[in-house]
Order: sequence, then C-alpha cells, then structure tokens
Amino acid sequence: MARKIRRVVTGHDDKGVATVISDTEASCILQRPNRPGVTLTNLWMNTETPAQMERHDDPVTGPLILHPPGNGSVFRIVQFDPENPDVLAKLDGKSAFAEMGAAAQIVENARHPFMHRTDSLDYSVVLSGEIYMMMDDEDYLLKAGDTVIQQGTNHAWSNRGTEPCLIAFILIDAVK
Repeated sequence: MARKIRRVVTGHDDKGVATVISDTEASCILQRPNRPGVTLTNLWMNTETPAQMERHDDPVTGPLILHPPGNGSVFRIVQFDPENPDVLAKLDGKSAFAEMGAAAQIVENARHPFMHRTDSLDYSVVLSGEIYMMMDDEDYLLKAGDTVIQQGTNHAWSNRGTEPCLIAFILIDAVK
C-alpha cells in the first residue's frame, strides 16, 4: 500500500501574517496496472519561472503527467515497491508512460521495460529504502540520503530489495 503524503502549504493572510493556508493529504496520485508497485504523488507545480508566490489555489488538481510544464517545475514523491521480475517481464513500458503523456520518452529495446529519458533537469533525494538507478550500461545502488542530479539521460528505477523505496523528485523544464 502506498504511503500517504502530508502536504503543508504556507502563505500570508489578508493582514500579511505568515500562516499555513493548507494542511492536507496530497491528492494528486497516480497508480496504474501498467506499472504495478509504483505510486506517483504530485505535491506542487508551477508553470513559470520565476515562480508566482502567494498561490492559494491548488496547482496539482489536473491529471498527473510525467513532464513539468514548459518553463515550470513539478515536485513529487514516488514510491517504488519491490519488483517482481516475472511480472516485470510481461509489462509494456510504452503503454505505462502513455498514461502520463510520455510514451515517446521510452527507450525502445532497453534492458528494463521502463527505461526512459525526460526533457527535464531532475533533482532527486532517496528518502527511504534503496533502489538501483539503471543507466544504459551500468546500475548504481542508491540508499536513503543519496541524491541524483538527472540531466536528461536514459534511466530506469529498479527496486530489487524487500522494502518500498521513497524518492522525492523536483523536475525542472529544460532544453537540450
């Protein structure tokens, strides 16, 4: 079962006093049968840089897509449950990524069905558990506290352990 994520948003009241304007469980969540064991939770998104301050509306109410908006960014947490190699061998990465508007990002004939490349600069922090970051030819074991700066490279995430892995991602729109 996917972990619920508490989202606390700050702002100012009508007198300019700093306050919490929202304290709720994040609700922009994507789970799908084409990618079992993976839960994406969007926490915040902006559509321009510099970002607009004092947003009181919720910018993550629409469908969850992989990419950040043009000139914007997205902040999300992804839970990767342990993979089952037998199930993984039968999955179609292109269909799973199509559900996030990113079918074209899948790397065809890769060594993992979810190998992909994004057009974003991604800052990642492993919050708990461990996971392998698979690159074209090598795998790198990442553990809680490790960080990754992903610069639009081919990659896949593979949880070969026994516990879920939580990773925080900040995706920033980028150019090649």
